[in-house]
Amino acid sequence: MATVRLSFSPAPVHVRTARLVGVAVARRAGVREDLLDEVRLAIGEACTRAVALHRQYGLTDPVLVEMSDSGRYAVRVVDRAPIEASIGLHALNADQLANESLNEDDLTTGVGFALLAGFVDDLQVRPVDEGVGTEVRMVWPLNR
Repeated sequence: MATVRLSFSPAPVHVRTARLVGVAVARRAGVREDLLDEVRLAIGEACTRAVALHRQYGLTDPVLVEMSDSGRYAVRVVDRAPIEASIGLHALNADQLANESLNEDDLTTGVGFALLAGFVDDLQVRPVDEGVGTEVRMVWPLNR
């Protein structure tokens, strides 16, 4: 299969579509049935995080999702937020996360990596190769 690319405006309503497409592509690629819930949750979390960052910084650039199955099922979710914003909150401890001054978007972006690590064994987060932003790459084995 070639790479499937999906881009959408940074609106929460589009996250559901990304999850549905991601699971359909995963199923077609041969991801085990018992992993499809993890795929759905992880893609949803990564896309929600990207949308929250775009909204927080007033970015209108689309969120990019790429899915491929060359040996394994790989999903990339790319946001265009400043890198310090994309990475910043994951280092907060529980007391800081309980701080009522943090807004919902801050919590979504900060807690997202902890949730993703629980869903995905092979998770990479890094700056994009070109321009500003972060790439979240998640990989699952295929059952071939």
